[in-house]
Amino acid sequence: MDLMNWKPKRWLRIFLPAVLIIIWLAVAGLGGPTFGKISDVSTNDQAAFLPASAQSTAVQDWQSKFVDSTSIPAVVVLTSPQALTQEQLAEVAGLFEKLGAVGGVQKPVAPQTTTIAGPIPSSDKLAVEFLVPVADVGNVKTVVGELRAVIAANLPAGMSSYVTGPAGLTADLVSAFSGIDGILLLVALLAVFVILLVVYRSVVLPILVLLTSVVALCGAIVVVYYLAKGDVIKLNGQSQGILSILVIGAATDYSLLLVARFRESLHEVQSKWTALGRAFKGAWEPIVASGGTVILALLCLLFSDLNSNRSLGPIAAIGIFFSLLAALTFLPALLLAFGRGAFWPFLPKVGHQHKHKHKHTSPVTVDGLAATSEGDVARGLAGIGGLWRRVGLLIARRPRATWVLTLVLLLAAGTGIFQLQANGVSQTQVILGPSNAVDGQKALAAHFDAGSGSPVVIIADQGKQAQVADAVGKVKGIAAVNVYTGGGRPDAAAAPVVRDGRVLINATLADQADSDAAEQVVQDLRAQLPAVDSGVLVGGVSAIALDTNVTAQRDLVKIVPLVLVVILLVLMLLLRSIVAPLVLIGSVVLSYGAAMGISAIVFNHVFGFPGADATVPLFGFVFLVALGVDYNIFLMTRVREEAKIMGTRAGVLRGLGKTGSVITSAGVVLAATFAALGVIPLLFLAQLAFIVAFGVLLDTVVVRSLLVPALSYDIGRHLWWPSQLGRERKEVES
Repeated sequence: MDLMNWKPKRWLRIFLPAVLIIIWLAVAGLGGPTFGKISDVSTNDQAAFLPASAQSTAVQDWQSKFVDSTSIPAVVVLTSPQALTQEQLAEVAGLFEKLGAVGGVQKPVAPQTTTIAGPIPSSDKLAVEFLVPVADVGNVKTVVGELRAVIAANLPAGMSSYVTGPAGLTADLVSAFSGIDGILLLVALLAVFVILLVVYRSVVLPILVLLTSVVALCGAIVVVYYLAKGDVIKLNGQSQGILSILVIGAATDYSLLLVARFRESLHEVQSKWTALGRAFKGAWEPIVASGGTVILALLCLLFSDLNSNRSLGPIAAIGIFFSLLAALTFLPALLLAFGRGAFWPFLPKVGHQHKHKHKHTSPVTVDGLAATSEGDVARGLAGIGGLWRRVGLLIARRPRATWVLTLVLLLAAGTGIFQLQANGVSQTQVILGPSNAVDGQKALAAHFDAGSGSPVVIIADQGKQAQVADAVGKVKGIAAVNVYTGGGRPDAAAAPVVRDGRVLINATLADQADSDAAEQVVQDLRAQLPAVDSGVLVGGVSAIALDTNVTAQRDLVKIVPLVLVVILLVLMLLLRSIVAPLVLIGSVVLSYGAAMGISAIVFNHVFGFPGADATVPLFGFVFLVALGVDYNIFLMTRVREEAKIMGTRAGVLRGLGKTGSVITSAGVVLAATFAALGVIPLLFLAQLAFIVAFGVLLDTVVVRSLLVPALSYDIGRHLWWPSQLGRERKEVES
């Protein structure tokens, strides 16, 4: 079918767009209500995302054999500015009983390192502590909220209360994620609308583009919801937030490329069908290539050993697929329905944009620049004005100086990456906003062993429990040790519970369970205990954090080369070249390094962050490299298209001038959407928001505008080696 001159019958002109619009609106009708239900199939339990090979995962499996309940402990801490009186202790004992009546909890108990049945006071008499096992793990936020309400209503005068521990921290984490469905989406859409309004000076077009993004998100949400509900994929709050942002940003980017081509064609032809045919022919290949590249890069996460990374791959890939589909079907239908009215009040008119002619011109001088005998600069910049004409002239005058200087600046910025502290942070540092659980951990550390309620769990062979327990007690950082005897208080005379020839040992940490010091204790235990019992396993909250960080760092080494190879192969197929893809891959890697370097400096010296999650470098790499290649694909497919007609150097200038505005607009939009992640008060999302937003702007403004065009101009026709375009010496090139 000749899209350039397609003239469908009148009935088809009405029927086809209408059917596409109705189908997508039906998808939106299904996806809209699903937004409110997707949190029901989302979990934020860190342990659920560990690989099966991790020692902590094996310990969890053993724990289920010893304890029938799958409850997680909430640690209740009550503090007083003065020594607790007997009357206050009696009131606390009454509260202890009332908490047991809260729905979704089991009977409160004291930590198993004491022989006291009820709440235990601290040695300084300024606090009491007890555990409330939360059995209804799926509604931990609600249960913890009710616990806090009951405590507040019955708290002795002058005391402060905290519900912390694994259950309290999980509840506050879920609360932090609660803004994803509403606030995040609203902020992202508003940012995109304002940017499009300023760039296109149209009231209608931003609405059409945003509507395309919304229906794409609705389609992705429906598929992800049912896959998560069927336990095919694991969905958590981070993946949920990234999905929304990624779909909005990607769908907008693809839409803007098609819109730019459509508006360009409307200046050349009267028929909106012909204009759309031309636009579609010029835009579909880079859009599909860009979307396909991102999808393949994201699916590389399936090779991750960390289940949370592995689950994000298909979730995000589904989002990109629907972004691609909506931009190539729903948006064209809308553009046909509105025609030139989509750009109201500034309607494109035929002949009102200077058209370049694809023919050879005589030698000329362009803005003081002596052109080559073939007139590369004259042809390349014909009809290009404003900023992009000036950038084109800079590149044409001094291509080598431009790319060398840009390269040096990027390398200098990249040196900051050595300051990146991506070794993981404690769970109490993950939440950036106010948190009762975080405050509770501080109170717990001030008055008790900080690891109370989250012990290290050790699985040892029967008959060796005494030797193992003795060895555990000698490790620095262990405050208390007890062998599990089936509930109640530890009793030296009681026999340990044995399952399949194994026993369970709990070791209370002196330090906070998810701190660096606690993780070091786990490493020490794993290094020393095999000498006592070769089959010993060490798990628990601290071990989960350690295994997560180690696995994430291993994933980075494995997945980064895989992503680069996949993207390189896609670019080679698209551009029919080896040199150009290598140039583009090198540019996005440089861009990533510079973005991470600047981000590390900002995190450490501006925001004062305590560190970074171990998965931040990997997620930053996948998103920046995949999305950075997007813009280079948009640029280089246009350059190749023009190079076939006027030669490579003129094609570089022409491609830059024609795509400059749309790619810059798309980059600003994508940066704004990822920056919206910063409204969620979580360290990981705040850091990812800055890395991707800054990295996209750096890639759009510096790498794609200066480095890639200048280097391509300097290389000339050899950029397309070994294709025919690179082998033949065009008469339009010197």
